[in-house]
Amino acid sequence: MLSRLRYTLRETFDSFRRNATLTVASIITAAISLLGVGLTLLSQHAFDNLLARWEGGVEMIVFMNPTATEDQLTLVNDALTSSNQFIENFEYCDEICSLEEADRIFAGEPGVRDLLTEDTILTQFKAVPTEGTDVDLLRQVSDQFAELPGVYDVSFAEDQISLISQLQSFFGFRLLLLSIFLLLAAILLIWNTIRTAIFARRREIEVMKLVGATDWFIRIPFMLEGLLHGLIGGALASVGLFIWNSQWTDGVQGFPPNSGFAALVITDGYDKFVMLVMLGIGAIAGAIGSGIAASKFLDV
Repeated sequence: MLSRLRYTLRETFDSFRRNATLTVASIITAAISLLGVGLTLLSQHAFDNLLARWEGGVEMIVFMNPTATEDQLTLVNDALTSSNQFIENFEYCDEICSLEEADRIFAGEPGVRDLLTEDTILTQFKAVPTEGTDVDLLRQVSDQFAELPGVYDVSFAEDQISLISQLQSFFGFRLLLLSIFLLLAAILLIWNTIRTAIFARRREIEVMKLVGATDWFIRIPFMLEGLLHGLIGGALASVGLFIWNSQWTDGVQGFPPNSGFAALVITDGYDKFVMLVMLGIGAIAGAIGSGIAASKFLDV
């Protein structure tokens, strides 16, 4: 068993050395394609952060002053309840809920987030309008709520959600499409690298078959080589993604306060999950490319 493992590793790394140019090309292509996949996932998550306060069909948010009294909160609550012809349902987001939301919205502005406490945070009534409610009518309703005592501001979702959703769809689709094409190119390069390695060793493979070596015994080093191509590409892409996200996070902190870009920062550990996904996709892509090549060209 140990001798077979030594043989497999030796043959795999010898093949790396013999096909250095193709190996480097396939690894770089895999890394670039996987970085594209990672950036796509990060950008979609970042846009989701921007839309966090509008989840669940929320289209109007009534922000309450930190100093709002219980009577003022009750007044707004009753006004929303009595507007059931326009408001299908609503919920109150208290200080704890609002602080948790601020963790995402102000992720790129730690100085702003540090100023927010349970005594200074704006609490929120999040309202979902009834189906078919006219937009102009909903704006009139929001203007009426803005005049109630204790209300700091009323935010309307239509314009912001439309813009963010358009940006999310535009960047997400095109980045993902480009990543898929590059990933296919990486698989083809890995396939070609393994095919070249098999052809370069065809005499040796013939001799191994004559002395009784099974197809799987011959095939495993080549499949391991392709798997390593994908894993190394995934590792390089993970490093690139970490650097990209770190630079973006540092850059956003220099933007003007309340510029709207703070929520586009990923600080909840999601980038680590994306790195694991890239490693997994890289390994699968490498295994597919090398597995097909080893099966197709083994009869030399």
